[in-house]
Order: sequence, then structure tokens, then C-alpha cells
Amino acid sequence: MSAAPESPSRPTVTEREARQVAEAAREQDWRKPSFAKELFLGRFRLDLIHPHPLPADEHVQRGEEFLAKLRDFCETKIDGTRIERDALIPDDVITGLKELGAFGMKIDTKYGGLGLTQVYYNKALALVGSASPAIGALLSAHQSIGVPQPLKIFGTQEQKETFLPRCARTDISAFLLTEPDVGSDPARLATTAVPEGDEYVLDGVKLWTTNGVVADLLVVMARVPESEGHRGGITAFVVEAASEGVTVENRNAFMGLRGLENGVTRFHRVRVPASHRIGEEGQGLKIALTTLNTGRLSLPAMCVGSGKWCLKIAREWSAAREQWGKPVALHEAVGSKIAFIAATTFALEAVVDLSSQMADEDRNDIRIEAALAKLYGSEMAWLMADELVQIRGGRGFETAESLRARGERAVPAEQMLRDLRINRIFEGSTEIMHLLIAREAVDAHLSVAGDLIDPEKSLGDKARAGAGAGLFYAKWLPKLVAGPGQLPGSYGEFKHGIDLSPHLRHVERTSRKLARSTFYAMSRWQGRMETKQGFLGRIVDIGAELFAMSAACVRAEHLRGRGENGREAYQLADAFCRQARVRVEELFGRLWTNTDDLDRKVVRGVLSGTYEWLEQGIIDPSDDGPWIADATPGPSQRENAHRPIR
Repeated sequence: MSAAPESPSRPTVTEREARQVAEAAREQDWRKPSFAKELFLGRFRLDLIHPHPLPADEHVQRGEEFLAKLRDFCETKIDGTRIERDALIPDDVITGLKELGAFGMKIDTKYGGLGLTQVYYNKALALVGSASPAIGALLSAHQSIGVPQPLKIFGTQEQKETFLPRCARTDISAFLLTEPDVGSDPARLATTAVPEGDEYVLDGVKLWTTNGVVADLLVVMARVPESEGHRGGITAFVVEAASEGVTVENRNAFMGLRGLENGVTRFHRVRVPASHRIGEEGQGLKIALTTLNTGRLSLPAMCVGSGKWCLKIAREWSAAREQWGKPVALHEAVGSKIAFIAATTFALEAVVDLSSQMADEDRNDIRIEAALAKLYGSEMAWLMADELVQIRGGRGFETAESLRARGERAVPAEQMLRDLRINRIFEGSTEIMHLLIAREAVDAHLSVAGDLIDPEKSLGDKARAGAGAGLFYAKWLPKLVAGPGQLPGSYGEFKHGIDLSPHLRHVERTSRKLARSTFYAMSRWQGRMETKQGFLGRIVDIGAELFAMSAACVRAEHLRGRGENGREAYQLADAFCRQARVRVEELFGRLWTNTDDLDRKVVRGVLSGTYEWLEQGIIDPSDDGPWIADATPGPSQRENAHRPIR
């Protein structure tokens, strides 16, 4: 197969330079407490999440009123079957959502939006996403990562007044970062924005532009060259999609989310006023990452909706379907799957609601919590959908249209599985999320001991770092030996018929064990720690389980205190925690007993062609096109597929 030509403007960067770009983009300081950060440090700060934070009454009333209108719209105006069949969201549906205010859910009322809290925004996404996942993605991309969110945090007052009213009612927005040869490594970003007077001239190609096909406004990340009066660097711009030189060259099609308006967008000498720059030059990646701190919560919110649907179908089907004289739900092999779906849905909703309410209160730094919610939600929702397909058997593999055609209920289980698969890739793949969360989790260690393991630091720097690290660890390490998790009466307020306190004691003990394991690994591997991605992934997965257990227990006690299915909530929390503890035990075992080293040897063999003989005996149906499309800047040679909806 032919290789993709290298763009002449593609920056060439070393691995270290790429890491430095990513490091510079992350938030460096922790100005507010973080439950998850403390958890990874071996400090179980239950006081940061319990009692469960609550929304204000006026926020509840506003949110519930909108949810009622949205539910009616979903039930009467959205035909999910049609969207799946036609691979298109009808224009009248999008227009109706605009009129309803759904595109302005998170925009302040003074700019024409609804001003919903993160909690109710997420509930709305879960609702509309259950009617059509493609519509959920449309609304989420518009508000979570599109123009409204970065302008809310970083925009000038003039920018807010100019663009937010449009985004609230009439205009659709999109976020453009990825390029054909740039994914999670933005240091190689090739799209440029060259200053010319009071304008910037954009050139480049962007890939997987969700909403890009129908968008009116774009948030574009481009590299500004360093020059006199310009610090340069990756910078964010608001770009009018109808600008001369903007061409949507392709509407992409995918395994799932068939109504997704996702495309390839080319910029050729597109002039953008300097007043449309968001923040300062060089702040683009920081803006993107900060936007995602809460923006990531929208995806797990829709995963919660998927879990609820999986539970409903599993309950109804497994009660109706009989095998060997009794409903299939009563056979242990099937029943265990249903129990997993029920308990996991409860815990995932607890994680999302807790993280969202903390985001609304703005008392805590939730960057790790939001990332854990995205990671955990996308992985668990996929597993729940897969289990539903298994419970349904052959009917789970059959399409809804085929089921309907032969006279059975049209249950789109296989579509759910296809639609959910992208969530493990969207907004940071599982592998990238592992690394991102791991970096934040070890931030305290790197802050005090980072220079010790940096090969480029001088002996003097290492000596100073050693002194500081000695003081930190002299205070920190002894605290990892004992804690409330070893006292039988700890967390007794979580005992009401069913006793959840042992699970919280387990979280406290395990948090300290997790911190000790991380410290030992850093001592063992030092500068090579960042290459131990298998180990880091397991550390993060353990933290995710502990966070979910904590959230589940806190939510159960919250519901009990309010008289809302408290006994049942305790049952679900207990079941989830017991299931999670089994997974945690397995993950700890795999920290030190695994095949990571052998796997690396096999990978090198695969890449060198050592095992090429194993590929014989098949036909490869792929064509011989380039692995990565040519993204050389220049005028478009294709018809513009841009389709604004008015």
C-alpha cells in the first residue's frame, strides 16, 4: 500500500517536545480541593462529596419544566427509526429543537439561553439521546465543546454578546482540532493562522468535524507562527462556516450514530478577524482542555441513558422469554448479567450526578472526576449494551427493522451497541484518558520529585528536588499505613438495614494501597514510569472503581434521606460495590503479574514482520489507498457539502 505524502507544513517534533506541548496546555495549579486527586494520594476525603450536594430549588424548577417539554418533543417529533434508516436528522427536527431552546441549554439567560445547570443539561442529553443518539451528539458537540463553552470561560464580553445569542437559538457550532495525521498529539498540528494586519489567514484541513457539515460557527485550533509582535503557538478562533475558502469536502459515515453530521473541512486562505480569536495566542490547547473539564460530562450522561434503556429491555425481555420451564432471568447465567446492568446503571448515574452537581457548585476542582466519569461511563455502557445483546440472543444481533418485518417488537439492541462504540474514542480515547488521568493523579509526586527523575536536570536541580521530596514523603508516607478503613465503626451512618459502611472502609484502605503502589512504581521505574502505560491504566481503573463505589454509597444515602427508594438504592449500591471489589482485586493482581514485557516483544516482532507468515490464507478486502489522506494546504478540489439548516 502506498504511504501518505508528508505535508510540507507538518511540524516535525520529538517525543519530548510533544510531551512538553501537552504539559504546557494542562492546568498547572490546584486552587480548589479534588476528591479524586485526594483518592489517588491515599486520602479518602468523604467530606468533599457527603452529604450529597443539592441544586437550588429554582434550578430544579427550571430544569424540570424544560425536561417536560423536551420529553413531549422526543415522544412526538423524533423518529429514531427514520434517522437510523436515512442516516439523517430531518431539518424540521433540528428546527424544532432550536425553537424549544435545546441549543441554548447551557447558555446564560441574558444571552437568550435557558441557563440550565450541568445536572439538568446532562439529564436532557440522556433523555434526547435515548430517543436518538445522533441528536444527543449534535446537541452535545454544539454546547459542550463547540462555541458556547469556550466563550463562556475565555471569551470577551463583546464575543459573548456577538455569538452566544446566535448559538442559543439559530446557529449550530462545531469544534475543529483533529487533522488527518493529528489526533491526541497536537504538537504536530499543521493548520496555520498567519497574522495579516488585523486579521489571521487560515490554511489547513480538519478531520472528524462533528456538526461541521451543518455548522454555522466553528471553533478552530490553528498554529500561529512566531513573529515580531506575535508569541505564536496553537490558538483558538471562532470562524464563520460560510466564510470564503471554507469547504466541507466530505460527510463521513460511521459504524453507528448514522445521523451524525461529521465531515472533513478544508480552509484555504480563510480570513478571520483578530477580534474572533479566543484568548491569547498560544492558549488554544489550554482552552480546549479546560473546556473539556466539564464538557466531558455530557458523554457519560448519555451513557447513563443507555444503561437505563438496557435495563428496561433486559427486564421486560427476560421476564417474557422462558427457557426450560422458567423465565430466562431466573437462570443464573442470565441473571448475573441483569444484576450487572442494574447495579452499574445505578453507580454510573451516581458518578455523573455527583460530578455534575460539584461542577455547578464550583467548590471543587473536578477535572479528574469528569475524566473518570467519561472513561468509566464509556467503558461500562459498552459492556452493558454487549450484555443486553447476549441476553437477547439471536434477536440481539438482528436489526430492529428485521424484527418488525417478521412481527416482533423492534428492539434496536444491535444499534445501541454500534452507537455506543464511539464513546470509547470520542473526546479522548480510553487509552488517552488513562494517560491523562494518570498524569493528574501523580501531579503531587512530580511537583516535589519530578526533577529527580528528569534526565535533563542538573545535579544541583536534583539535589534541591531531593531535599524537597524528602520533606514531602516524610510526612506523606506514614499516613498511608493506617486510617479509618481499619476501624470497624467507621462510616456507621451508612448502615440502614443494609450496611454500606464496609464498602467505604474498603475504599479508604484501598485508596492508601493504591497510593503506596503508585509510589513504589515511581521509585522502581523513575523516568521510565511514563512508558509503563499498562500499569498506569490499571492504576487509573482502580481509582475509577473507587470513585464509583464512593458515589454509589453517597447517592444511596442521599436517596434514603429523601425517602426516594432508599432501601432499593442501598441494595443496588451494595451489589455494585461487591461487583466492583472483585474487579479491583483483579486489577491489583495485574499491577505486578501481567504480560506487559512479553507483549512489547511480540509487538516489535509484529512490526518487523517476524510473524507475517501468520497472516497468510486470507483475502484483504481493503483497497490500496493511502493510510492517511493528503492534507496539503491549498484550494479545495471538491464540491462543498456544507448544508446549513435554516
